[in-house]
Amino acid sequence: MQTRPDSSGESAARNDLSVLAVPAFKDNYLWLIHDGRQAAVVDPGDAAPILAALREHDLALTSILLTHHHADHIGGVPALLAHYPVPVFGPRDDGIDAVTRPLAEGDRITLPGLGLEFAVIDVPGHTLGHIAYVRTTPGLHWLFCGDTLFAGGCGRLFEGSPAQMAASLAKLAALPEDTHVYCAHEYTLANLRFAQAVEPGNEALTLRMREESAKRAAGLPTVPSSIGLERRTNPFLRYREPEIVASLIAAGKLPEGAAPVQAFAALREWKNVF
Repeated sequence: MQTRPDSSGESAARNDLSVLAVPAFKDNYLWLIHDGRQAAVVDPGDAAPILAALREHDLALTSILLTHHHADHIGGVPALLAHYPVPVFGPRDDGIDAVTRPLAEGDRITLPGLGLEFAVIDVPGHTLGHIAYVRTTPGLHWLFCGDTLFAGGCGRLFEGSPAQMAASLAKLAALPEDTHVYCAHEYTLANLRFAQAVEPGNEALTLRMREESAKRAAGLPTVPSSIGLERRTNPFLRYREPEIVASLIAAGKLPEGAAPVQAFAALREWKNVF
């Protein structure tokens, strides 16, 4: 599926950009950002579907962007580099040998051939070195967040702490409401079922469940989402809400009077077994 969120003047050589969702494995999305001629790929866990998409759309790969070290996000890099010897942008401190342009929060990059600028944000939690890429052009907001923020959920805490993940999600939640959220997995319906269990009175969540279920029934992706929609419906951005706290207490997951970070931790642990 291809989205065309904008036309802009970021680069004289490019009139507009598209983001192509390339399905891989069971439920991954690999993202191709392109202008009809040149492309960048985000988190290519598998080279084959990316090479096929490049051929199908007559695109030349000019860069690779990585968010973290898990195999389903970096596994296709060696094969892609064999075909396209391009720069590999990625986290400075997440142990990825293929990275040639190491990045951390505060860095800004411009993608070769596309003239597209991203700011880099550190978002530890899922892994300790996880980063996200944010397009901050006024009115044209994109977020490529790997496995930190999902549509209706967040990543598991394989390496980081609840406090780290909560802080990372707070950074993302502070982005403009119209920011397109390009996460890396089709987990939305499972996430929303959990969200409804912990916040059943959320009418925006009920509506979202209905709309996202219709998309999946039609074979359509539920992503990209938006930061505004996540603020209204994602329990991991809403863990301070009284109904969610009450659900945690009623389920025996949280003691009365617990700190907010304890509520976040309890919510994540509950989701792990939901």
